[in-house]
Amino acid sequence: MTENIVQPLPPVNDEVAAKMWTDYLAQRGIPEQDAPHHVVESFGDHPALADELLNEILHGTKRATSSLACEYDYYDERVPQPEDHCIICDGAGQPQAILRVITVERANFFEVDEEFAAAEGEGDLSVDYWRREHEKFWRRTQKSIGRDWSPEDTRQPGGELILERFEICWPEEFAD
Repeated sequence: MTENIVQPLPPVNDEVAAKMWTDYLAQRGIPEQDAPHHVVESFGDHPALADELLNEILHGTKRATSSLACEYDYYDERVPQPEDHCIICDGAGQPQAILRVITVERANFFEVDEEFAAAEGEGDLSVDYWRREHEKFWRRTQKSIGRDWSPEDTRQPGGELILERFEICWPEEFAD
């Protein structure tokens, strides 16, 4: 993961995201009223990291992501659930693909294993790399909202990690 913050993420292009979602539903024959829950976001906290992670999704092995449970409360967002979808954007806020959440688990920082670290598809795919880079990332992102954070926090109720596995379902040329 990139460590230095160059600039904040721009807003997502909601118009393009709405069209992508509508096209996806139509292609899959899903009526709007039966559409699964979805969010529109970039992974990471700055454009270069968003582009790096998107590249790992589309052209690499990234099929998992992790987040802090406390961030969903802080931002008043719904914790992802299986079958939820995510329109993933690049570092410019442009929607590029749709992901479908397959599984969601809660764990503490120290319970993340080699298999999950490899599924995140970053660096050398090791749990050591995952721990080192994610600790830096969460210390940075939590500091940006006025919180100190340490891996020990994930051992506390409400402080755990949300571990998601996903598949690419749109566009078709990248679908799993």
